Amino acid sequence: MYTKQLSVFLGNKPGRLLEVCRLLGRAGVDIKAANIAESKDFGILRLIVDKCDEALAALKAASFSAECTPIVAVEVPDRPGGLAQILEAIEKAGLNIEYMYGFSIRHSDDALMVFRFDDAENASKALAAAGICIVTCGK
Repeated sequence: MYTKQLSVFLGNKPGRLLEVCRLLGRAGVDIKAANIAESKDFGILRLIVDKCDEALAALKAASFSAECTPIVAVEVPDRPGGLAQILEAIEKAGLNIEYMYGFSIRHSDDALMVFRFDDAENASKALAAAGICIVTCGK
């Protein structure tokens, strides 16, 4: 099982991140995790939210460029070598990681890591078959 990630294109200027967060708050959308990949002129804000489709509608109504994409969030043993264990299962399944980032939602005693794959459904099945816990944060 996979979940959705909200990606928002932002001009790199003061107040844009705040504007998005305020807009999502007014729409009743809870942000579970956030990551920004930036360059000099713009950034891509990646969010895990509880209601991706509602967040997308609110952002588009406010003229933001945004999209919801499938991602796979998995539990990672919080110990040395924990991430390597997950990466070994990914390599064994022949999966291609487009990017990844970690976040800390206390779902259990384990840390969490988010991966974007070229095929989220297949990746979810392969990771679940390897005994890796798949986490969903709302669709």
